[in-house]
Amino acid sequence: IFEASLDSPLTRHSALCSILDSMLHSIVFDHMFRLPLPILEKLLRPVIVYLVLVALLRLFGKRELAQLNPFDLVVLLSLSNTVQNAIIGDDNSVSGGVIGAFGLLAINWLVARVLFRSKRLTRALEGRAAVLISNGQLDKKAMQRESLTPEELLDVIHRQGFQEFHQVYRCELEPSGSFYVEAFDPSAADKRHAELMARIEFLANEVSALRAQRG
Repeated sequence: IFEASLDSPLTRHSALCSILDSMLHSIVFDHMFRLPLPILEKLLRPVIVYLVLVALLRLFGKRELAQLNPFDLVVLLSLSNTVQNAIIGDDNSVSGGVIGAFGLLAINWLVARVLFRSKRLTRALEGRAAVLISNGQLDKKAMQRESLTPEELLDVIHRQGFQEFHQVYRCELEPSGSFYVEAFDPSAADKRHAELMARIEFLANEVSALRAQRG
């Protein structure tokens, strides 16, 4: 009777389903976590791409980071797709993605620590700020080095609330791609703050004088 029950269609179907389910789980696990590339290669790929991108951005100047026109933005957006295969290689596994992300974060953390401890190395890798406007005058040589046109720089100072170059005391392009803009005169907020402090000081003096009279 026991042998008959094992040979029944229901039993054979259950056993077949169990085998197929086990095989399916094995295939899914294999596709998700099996590494087609050595772990060392998975770690080296993002490190090499990271260092090369840092060197290239340093070589081609700070304007790429500043994104002054649509072309700069297109370049930065395309970079990620361009180097994607170089980072992950022939690997779509979850394990490969995790290892690649770890490699990128690790090299970025290491570079940040090294730069934090060495100001000389920071200046060598990041460069110095470029002074584009000084005392309301454009530095054409600096703008040429940074491949900036007067129209692009005018757009930058417009965003800061200035209309013309002569209103700007100093404008610098930082290594990070951001712009530092300083005016000749204090800003409206600074003026209001100064006026408020002057009124407070005047009232304090008045109160002190009244107390002295009562005393």
